[in-house]
Amino acid sequence: MTGATRVLVLNSGSSSVKYQLIDMADGARLGSGLVERIGGGEVPDHTAALDLVAEQLAANGTGLDSPALAAVGHRVVHGGTRFTAPTLITDEVLQAVRELVPLAPLHNPANITGIETTRKLRPDLPQVAVFDTAFHATLPESAARYAIDTATADRYSVRRYGFHGTSHQYVSRRAAQLLGKSPESVNVIVLHLGNGASAAAVAGGVCVDTSMGLTPLEGLVMGTRSGDLDPAVLLHLHRVGGLSVDEIDDLLNRRSGLAGLCGDNDMREVTRRLDQGDPQAKLAFDIYVHRLRKYVGGYYAVLGRVDAVVFTAGVGENAVPVRAAAMAGLEALGIELDPARNSARSREPRLVSREGSRVAVAVVPTDEELEIARQTFSLVSDLG
Repeated sequence: MTGATRVLVLNSGSSSVKYQLIDMADGARLGSGLVERIGGGEVPDHTAALDLVAEQLAANGTGLDSPALAAVGHRVVHGGTRFTAPTLITDEVLQAVRELVPLAPLHNPANITGIETTRKLRPDLPQVAVFDTAFHATLPESAARYAIDTATADRYSVRRYGFHGTSHQYVSRRAAQLLGKSPESVNVIVLHLGNGASAAAVAGGVCVDTSMGLTPLEGLVMGTRSGDLDPAVLLHLHRVGGLSVDEIDDLLNRRSGLAGLCGDNDMREVTRRLDQGDPQAKLAFDIYVHRLRKYVGGYYAVLGRVDAVVFTAGVGENAVPVRAAAMAGLEALGIELDPARNSARSREPRLVSREGSRVAVAVVPTDEELEIARQTFSLVSDLG
């Protein structure tokens, strides 16, 4: 591995493969892309998709066979309780990830396919799994456990796992740097707001609570997912409404959230309609923000002291009205937004709180690919 400093980051979905090639010597992005419609005529399977990735990289001078390539880092959604750190992929590890498929039936199979395909193409190259759930493995049992019969919960692995872990880890660390402090010395609330959305309470660089649970359905209002609701709603819809389990699953994951409330899952469209006085858009926006504020307040209590509230991901980084509404009226908690700073557009990490605000409010663009590459390179470097 001497002299090899490049990491290929792969995010394999059921019908797509996203990739970035990053040189860890200087953080340079040497290539990136997306192969879609896997299973169609032009891209029949993941092997063909990875062949396309290799062709695209070769065109930039760095193919999969390049000696400069140190490792491949794979995003894997669910690591259960077993995988709590980046892990070198072996046959045993791959089998363990297969056993976790019931916890992530839409994601882990596609992640596994990407790993298997890449291992066949480069069996000599170290391959590393970086798990979305790993950063949340530090949750205390009081936060991770649901209040159901413990024997039943243990039998079926029912607990809060959390997701978006690489984003929360990266953003909380970058927020500390923005404040000029070490991650170990600050407490932050991270709001990862995209089409999927989650909150995390991070104390001294360690996650102590997070909003997503057994699955990515729990927590905040999202683009198409409901987030928190009374679990008896499911029983009511089945017993009284006659909906099947699959119909309820489809309703809560694909026809709820902003889309279910106003017909649009894109916050840009919701705020455009809000500005035009659309009552359904206003209701959707208000519910979205109300849930956000509940989590900010709750995690403030969990942490006891908060140094920063940090917004990230597509909505968090770009939706000025969401940040303004979510932080409004929290002056008693030491949170004071600066309207001019909040409205200024930038792709750089920045403070949007008033000068002298006891609790900083920050916008930190997430970089999950860089975090995966960093963890991958660190692991293979330690292994020699």
